[in-house]
Amino acid sequence: QVQLVESGGGLVQTGDSLTLSCAASDNTFANYNMGWFRQAPGKEREFVAAVTWLGSNTAYADSVKGRFTISKDNTKNTLYLHMNDLKPEDTAVYYCAAGVQSPLTLTTAARYAYWGQGTQVAVSS
Repeated sequence: QVQLVESGGGLVQTGDSLTLSCAASDNTFANYNMGWFRQAPGKEREFVAAVTWLGSNTAYADSVKGRFTISKDNTKNTLYLHMNDLKPEDTAVYYCAAGVQSPLTLTTAARYAYWGQGTQVAVSS
């Protein structure tokens, strides 16, 4: 099974940019649809962005559309989340996930088989 490790989180100010990375343990990474989810304190985990296994299709939550960009580099076994114009409401632990589900269910957490441990993003006002 593929193992996922997130990195790149930190404390930033409103309006700043940050890029998260998710490194996969092996090149089966290329076979997986990938997603980013986040969980803020006291809230349920929510979908942020997803990309299909070849990187040809993406999906975004309305709250991040136009600010966040997901990308998948199958040559480096790495998933990225480029985050611009960060807001305090983006504060959360961010998780990457891998799955082989239908592209119609990319936004559904339960459809992902493998998860990383998460990386904290905190945005100060």
